[in-house]
Amino acid sequence: MSWGEERNGSIAGLDLGTTKICVVIAERVAAGRLRVIGIAQQPSEGLRRGVIVDAEKTVKAIGEAIRQAELMAGVEVGSVYAGIAGEHIASLNSSGMVAVGDSGGRIGVLDREKVLEVASAVKVPVDREVLHVLPQEFLVDGKRGIPDPVGMYGVRLEANVHVVTGAVTAVQNITRSILRAGVDVRDIVLEPLASNYAVLDADERQMGVCMIDIGGGTSDVVVFAKGGLRHSGTIGLGGQNVTNDVGIGLRTSWAEAERIKCAHGAALVDIVDAQEQIEVAGVGERAATPVSRRDLADIIEARMEEIFMLARRQIFAAMPNAVLGAGIVITGGGAQVEGAVELAERVFAAPARLGSPVGLEGMAESIGNPPYATALGLVLYGAEHQGGMADIEVRTMVEDHFDSVFGRMKKWLQTLG
Repeated sequence: MSWGEERNGSIAGLDLGTTKICVVIAERVAAGRLRVIGIAQQPSEGLRRGVIVDAEKTVKAIGEAIRQAELMAGVEVGSVYAGIAGEHIASLNSSGMVAVGDSGGRIGVLDREKVLEVASAVKVPVDREVLHVLPQEFLVDGKRGIPDPVGMYGVRLEANVHVVTGAVTAVQNITRSILRAGVDVRDIVLEPLASNYAVLDADERQMGVCMIDIGGGTSDVVVFAKGGLRHSGTIGLGGQNVTNDVGIGLRTSWAEAERIKCAHGAALVDIVDAQEQIEVAGVGERAATPVSRRDLADIIEARMEEIFMLARRQIFAAMPNAVLGAGIVITGGGAQVEGAVELAERVFAAPARLGSPVGLEGMAESIGNPPYATALGLVLYGAEHQGGMADIEVRTMVEDHFDSVFGRMKKWLQTLG
């Protein structure tokens, strides 16, 4: 089997999160739709804030999740689209310009590839790797807002792109762990980019929307406008920080704090009945104690508000004139706490909604929730990118650039034996 080849026509997504490792397998059905045929997850004990800190535990969890998903699906996974996130991710906007090669002025595919190659030729430190080159818009003889210039006529072709980079060591550790688990890496995909495929629609991306994916260890922030990705960033806070705050504030264990957060948590004090009480288990031999649910909400609201405030500050520092016509979409496991949408609306002074994954058939009740947005988004991303150039992204322009992340990575790993 060749590098990255799919077996049985299935597509597999691998979400490597701080709290869970999730595998989703889907197959194509009539009219190009996708149906989920297998899903499995394992506790993530070898990752912290998007970075592998224990390779053995990570390899074991990946392998077990893949095997369980294969048993459910009845197919063998040959390769996966793997997600990557964390504070090591960085991005920048770049532009490039070329003269149209055809003497008649007709813009062809090669012209598009050439201008994207020029636009992506940014100076990257040796310890970083380009993960994505995402076209934002093309300009033909200064005319802006062109999504695809192929077939048009002009003299000068320009492109604005969003370049995403990651730490080489983080990419190497993820790739090697997946290979050791027995499957190939079809592609490594920025996790919030994948999530957007599952929770955003074309109108939102066109109008301007901010998506905040609240994970366990970090929260990812992306902004789309006029159909393209304009900003991507990471905040070093997530659902685990909320759980830690609850544990400290209520003087209980981490496990009990997580249970209380999920069962009784609220991100807004105003929506909680002042008379409502909850039981909090004591530590050791201490007896359980009653606690006002408003006190719990006060703890959660403080941390969630901080996450939203940091996201807002990051967006408007990078894009002072950002227009979020479609408002805010929050997704990920941390977005499920009651009142989170209302809190986001208050912080951003814009409409907000909870982003649940759509676009796939099968097992909707079990996986149609925000925690599965990234895994399902990876499958949707894979379906769009298989066998050709994507509409939203041109990952590589020339053969040696295509080889940069995965071809060279596999060769490097093979030399290590």
